[in-house]
Order: sequence, then structure tokens, then C-alpha cells
Amino acid sequence: MAVDPTTEQHPIVRPPVIHAPPDPVPRDPMPHNPVRDDASLAPTEDLDREPDGVPHSVVGLTALFSVMLAMLVAFMWLTGSGIGRVAAIALAALAIPTLVASLRKKAARERDHAHPSR
Repeated sequence: MAVDPTTEQHPIVRPPVIHAPPDPVPRDPMPHNPVRDDASLAPTEDLDREPDGVPHSVVGLTALFSVMLAMLVAFMWLTGSGIGRVAAIALAALAIPTLVASLRKKAARERDHAHPSR
């Protein structure tokens, strides 16, 4: 006599199949979040707002120039003699405040004043 192997297996080996009841409310496949519909936005909601009001380009330029300046100063410090090390310190003393001031001006110029984040 042939026995059906699927019915005779232990529940740990083959757990029982539980069928979920059908969903009473059909799901709409279209998203309803305001992707680019300005009419669906709340009065205080802005999709183009940048974090903390700082423009993304300023964040990227800060990271780029900081790494480049650090690499240049480290290279000058490691390869230079006494004059090279003094020049590296002078460059860092002058370039860091200049970098901070110029990026602060750029952030103030490009900041979204109409929709501040906080």
C-alpha cells in the first residue's frame, strides 16, 4: 500500500500550511504620499527642505576641502624639513579659517529662508 509522504512527515520536518483568510479590503497599488503633488502637502511641509537648512552642496564641499587640506598638510609635514613643517602649520592656520568663512558665506547665501527646518 502506497502512503502519501507529505501527510506522514513530522510537523518539525514539514510544518502545517496555514492559509490566511482573504483580505476584506482590496489594497490600492498606487502610493498616496505626496511625491510631487504640491496640493497634497501640509502647510508646514516642504519636500525640498534640506537638513537643518544647510545646503547639500556646502556639506559636500566642506567634506571635500577638509580632506584635501588635511592630506596636503600631512604630506607637507611628513616630507618637509623644518621650513616645510613651519609652512604646513602656517597653511593650516590660514586655510582653516578661510575655508570655514567662505563655506559659511555660501551656506548663508544658499540657505532656504522661506522654509527653515527649525
